[in-house]
Amino acid sequence: MSANSADEGPAVEVVLVKAGRTKIRYPARLLSDDGSRIAVRAPWAGGGVRDFGFVRFEPGDVFTEYYWRDRWYSVKEVRAHDGTLKGHYCDITRPAVRCGPELVVEDLDLDLWCSADGTDIRRLDEDEFAASGLEVSDPTAAAAAVAALDDLESLARAGGLGSLLA
Repeated sequence: MSANSADEGPAVEVVLVKAGRTKIRYPARLLSDDGSRIAVRAPWAGGGVRDFGFVRFEPGDVFTEYYWRDRWYSVKEVRAHDGTLKGHYCDITRPAVRCGPELVVEDLDLDLWCSADGTDIRRLDEDEFAASGLEVSDPTAAAAAVAALDDLESLARAGGLGSLLA
């Protein structure tokens, strides 16, 4: 299976939950599930182009997404339609849950971007995280989320995000 094909493997549906509600639901193909880490591949699920200023997600992009049942994050390898690596988008989440054909992930607002060449590493949405009230409603989860973001940033700065995906 090519790194830019989203058409092979058993079907799964990724369900991203935020603040108790389904934020987005999209089809993907299961690449692997070793009991701890789940890998899926999906085309860009957003409608049209999403320009963040530092990266554009657009139709034709393919996301190879890695989720863990025992870690508070997911890592998405983002490739353009021609297979060129754009970078890695990391979501801070509660550990993933796979229920039959669904992969359910709860987004905790914090994100990290790492460009393909590793020169642009940025923490995202810290304001949304602060406004979410998680630090008051679930301080244990909030602490795990911040620790996960710190860990991912350290790995990215050391050039080690790829080690999570190997």
